Amino acid sequence: MTPLPALFVVQRLVHLRAVDLAIIVFYFGLVLAIGFYLKRFAETGEDFFLAGREMTAWVAGLAFVSANLGSLELLGWAGNAYQYGIMAAHWYWVGAIPAMLFLGIVMMPFYYISKTHSVPGYLKLRYGSEASALSAVTFAVMTILMSGVNMYAMAVVMEVVLGWNLHFSIVVSSLTVGVYVAAGGLFSAIFNEVLQFFLIWFGALLIPILGLVETGGWSGMVARIHQNFPGRDFTHLWSPMHSFSSNPMGIHWTGIVFGLGAVQAMGYWTTDFLVVQRVLSAKDVRSAKLAPIIGSFFKMAVPLIVILPGLLGRAVLPFHLVPASEVQPGQFKYDDVLPLMLARYCGPGLLGLGITALVAGFMAGMAGNVSAFATVWTYDIYRPYLRRDAPDQHYVSMGRWCTMIGLFISIAAAYVVMRFASMMDYVQALFGFFIAPLFGTVLLGMLWKRVTRMAGFLGLLAGVFSSVTIFTLMKLDPERWVKVFALSPEAKGLAQDMYQALWSCVTCVLVTVLVTAVTKPRPDEELRGLVYALTEVPREEHASLFHKPLFWAVVALILFIVLQIIFW
Repeated sequence: MTPLPALFVVQRLVHLRAVDLAIIVFYFGLVLAIGFYLKRFAETGEDFFLAGREMTAWVAGLAFVSANLGSLELLGWAGNAYQYGIMAAHWYWVGAIPAMLFLGIVMMPFYYISKTHSVPGYLKLRYGSEASALSAVTFAVMTILMSGVNMYAMAVVMEVVLGWNLHFSIVVSSLTVGVYVAAGGLFSAIFNEVLQFFLIWFGALLIPILGLVETGGWSGMVARIHQNFPGRDFTHLWSPMHSFSSNPMGIHWTGIVFGLGAVQAMGYWTTDFLVVQRVLSAKDVRSAKLAPIIGSFFKMAVPLIVILPGLLGRAVLPFHLVPASEVQPGQFKYDDVLPLMLARYCGPGLLGLGITALVAGFMAGMAGNVSAFATVWTYDIYRPYLRRDAPDQHYVSMGRWCTMIGLFISIAAAYVVMRFASMMDYVQALFGFFIAPLFGTVLLGMLWKRVTRMAGFLGLLAGVFSSVTIFTLMKLDPERWVKVFALSPEAKGLAQDMYQALWSCVTCVLVTVLVTAVTKPRPDEELRGLVYALTEVPREEHASLFHKPLFWAVVALILFIVLQIIFW
């Protein structure tokens, strides 16, 4: 095995000119200025944690997508697109669009009407303190670990492209994020995320545009990939998945449809507080329903700036990238493909814009996780279990302090990521631990009034425990257990993660149903506003067709299906 230091040998590819440095410095200054300016609007808990619930559907929708478009997405999924081809786009289409539409139409009214600050807050109303405390702790752990991987991803960019020391990059970037989130709370995070959304798009579009010009368009790129890598299909979504051995990922279509689409994606987009928190900031129920639907249209286009650079790397790079666990001095790993493409196409000025786009992505992901951690800790752990009756200003102060504490824990988590084979393997494993079982608990609680308090807690606990157990077994003895849980010995890391998520959710649902059968349910009066059958959901009878969330959800679904057919 390659020694750990050899994996992080600094190889500077480009030199920044004065104009590039000016663009980067201006961006950092602008971010800090926005954070301190918005501090005056974040004096109460409602302002600091939910942005006062004053965001329009468009602003909340853009922040909703931007919170998920961090450096981890740009760097990690570009690397996965190089490794697995266009199949990585499943995580943006099957792994996002149906779940975002389901959140907007079905689940968002419950979150908004109950006036909860978080998903654990909903669980406390529906199930009680046991399930809420368990989900709050797992959320806090996951957001900090996710914040660390965002931090590490940006440090890799600075290291490979700029030659900066990895440790220096982690510290400087993390402190910048901590200052502006601690100052302005979710107000600051949301406004910066909207700014970052446009910066990411304008900067990251340079690579696919210039790359397609070089290769002669989509058909030219596909021809080059087939020429460079004969015998492997990197350019089709569904046709190579009729068997485990016919695609680079080693996955069957059942893993994508059920493990990713039905469990992992639904769990992430509908129960992960990091993204749900953005929609809760909307000014009314209709805006809250529209926000994820608006976001779904932008999400469908994200592969253009994330997946396409990885495919172009297969077409134009004169050398082959290798897994992180196999890289030797002088070689580059899969996760380096985006900075390599940036260095290939961007000259003075454009390079500064491209680096700024990556910095913006890092800031968005890092800020989203840090602000989510602050809210979950303050409202779902600290206030109910440690100090119940403090004044509102005390909780705002606690939110700012634990933002900085969470930041330093995230720095430690960034070093944990270095011990994994790839960033996305680390991230998807985390989702399997915490998000997949939680989805079963939340969905049953919303749609089935019979589910009991103890059933919700024990089901969630069983799901988390089974997920950790399955992951551990497959890592400790892959030859024995991968074929059992992932259904084939050829399943790679992401394929294993999808089946891990599927089995953990199934375990959660089965335990919840069995415990419900032998325990007493709560009276209907206590569940009004918390269960679909007992809640009067606001509708848009008097709104025109073009103002109804359901209409735009159908349009988004049709466009999603068309994309699957085009790239079949």
